Amino acid sequence: MRLMPRSTVGAATAALLPALLLGAVGCGAGAPAGGKAPDQKGSAPAGTPAGTPATGVPSGAAAPPQTGGTGTELERSALAQGDLPGYQVSAQAKNPNAPDGQPRADRKACQPLADIMGDEPDPAARETVNRGIGSQKEVGLAVSASVSSYAERDAKALLTRLKDAVAACGTGFTATVESQSGSYRDVRASDYRTSGDDTVSWTTTAAAQGVSAQVHVVVVRQGDTVVRLMALNVSGAGQKARVPHEVADKQLEKVRRTA
Repeated sequence: MRLMPRSTVGAATAALLPALLLGAVGCGAGAPAGGKAPDQKGSAPAGTPAGTPATGVPSGAAAPPQTGGTGTELERSALAQGDLPGYQVSAQAKNPNAPDGQPRADRKACQPLADIMGDEPDPAARETVNRGIGSQKEVGLAVSASVSSYAERDAKALLTRLKDAVAACGTGFTATVESQSGSYRDVRASDYRTSGDDTVSWTTTAAAQGVSAQVHVVVVRQGDTVVRLMALNVSGAGQKARVPHEVADKQLEKVRRTA
């Protein structure tokens, strides 16, 4: 697994970037196509949301019943090395130095957007499997992909909340997790079409400690499954990022195939 140079992804990004994207950056963004295939054994479902004030779930609370897809089904539906030519896929989608739990937004209306940047799409997720994806075709492009199981009504409600939050939070918000804070400004809806049942997409500029980066987020519901994709480009200041359609298409194809 190739780490990006410290000058590119410095300590400031620990507070700046979504925790899952930190892992995606470290797992092959810009790695040579002939590099060693990443270890696929490190993946584990997120299980119960972290017992932090941001989640509202007490520490030690019992995990919710997994009546949706099982861990095995979710693992089969998640992207794997070899699924996407030109990309390196790792099951170790999160940097171990990144903060844990769900970020807390300073504006209630923006909490759904803050949750998306955390370990799970939101606390209603029954189970989540994460992947880190590095492009070997577009230097610096990193994508975090996750697949989460829900009760279908909760999956539908999540997409509705996200659309409302994007509309309400155009001026941005601040999110804090484990005493680390970052701001997300210029939240803008993005036109992004998928084959899923429902899709919401937006861009935002994340900033902390004098460092900023544009993040592109795509969330798709397929039945009772939610796919979350987040992209950024770490190759230089001001680089725009967009989730490649081939990544979204392949992830949704796998979800449908294993449903």
